[in-house]
Amino acid sequence: MDMNDLLKLGATAFKDSSASGNAGSNLDTNTIMSALSGLTGSSSSGGLDIGEIIGNLTNSGDGNVMNMVQSWLGDGDNEAVSADTVSQMFDSNKLSKFASTLNLSEEEAVGGLQDVLPQLIDKASSGGSLLDSIGGVDGLMGMAKRFF
Repeated sequence: MDMNDLLKLGATAFKDSSASGNAGSNLDTNTIMSALSGLTGSSSSGGLDIGEIIGNLTNSGDGNVMNMVQSWLGDGDNEAVSADTVSQMFDSNKLSKFASTLNLSEEEAVGGLQDVLPQLIDKASSGGSLLDSIGGVDGLMGMAKRFF
């Protein structure tokens, strides 16, 4: 799955999320894709850095992070992520810009991201490619240990 497909999937999931409110449901997919691409990396690079998201998640302080990430990377059901964890995963300025670009409150923006992030990581890792790229479960554990 390439970056554009991933962004489109995220935008569709955000639109379909009841947590993004009525305003989120009425947004244009391209606008959401653009806003999502600004959440990670440098402002000039664009795209959505899944590795950065996982790194931010492991650094968020959520005690259940390993189980959550493994559920997202695996092919089973995805564990939910809390609003607090989502808020801690992203730079506050980028999260504010994301919400304002979409004309949403930060609560609606974070709510939509709560639905989107597990789906994005799950789809990006379908077939194990993302998990393999970070060294499998051992690589994931090593990444987490660096943050704790």
